Amino acid sequence: MKKEELYHYVDHTALKAFTTWEEITKLCEEAIEYSMASVCIPSCYIKRVHEKYGDALNICTVVGFPLGNCNTKAKVEETKQALLDGASEIDMVINLGDVKNKDYDKVEKEIALLKETVGDKILKVIIETCYLTEEEKIAMCHAVTNAKADFIKTSTGFGTGGATFSDIELFAKNIGKNVKIKAAGGVRSKEDMEKYIALGCSRIGTSSAISMLEGK
Repeated sequence: MKKEELYHYVDHTALKAFTTWEEITKLCEEAIEYSMASVCIPSCYIKRVHEKYGDALNICTVVGFPLGNCNTKAKVEETKQALLDGASEIDMVINLGDVKNKDYDKVEKEIALLKETVGDKILKVIIETCYLTEEEKIAMCHAVTNAKADFIKTSTGFGTGGATFSDIELFAKNIGKNVKIKAAGGVRSKEDMEKYIALGCSRIGTSSAISMLEGK
């Protein structure tokens, strides 16, 4: 694929705890210049970014990040505020303790509640594959599908591992037809991006798209 096409798949990401406003503005301007899918930023910057860039930029943020084990009400309120501030995409982290307890229905209900909260905006569900067994990953594919979320996403980028080709193949076999896939964490090269897309990814979450595609 041409690099110009690859940029359209990228959620240009800056989520470190010490990310500065200068770094956020650089991220936003790069996303606009290269026509990326979105910027994925901490929620504290959403309003400021929206006021500065308006409709020139698609804003994504994270909820329950990075551990996912806050209570559901907190996730709902965090989501509501993010939408009010100008976000149009929410990447939520599931409660991994609930998964390990095999309380899959509880996870599904939480996802469904956040999808109800975002309405016609996009909800991506981070299942943090590095901590899950194959059985648990498949159960989460079903939960995401049943809850009518828009995307299933591999990773926060803050766990012990990121996206793998085998996990994307597993997702593709087990999600519903209306669920899309986002790979995040550990995407290292243009070739990686192309393979993830070929396997079924509609989004790639990375902070390194420009260095991978431009050599900068």
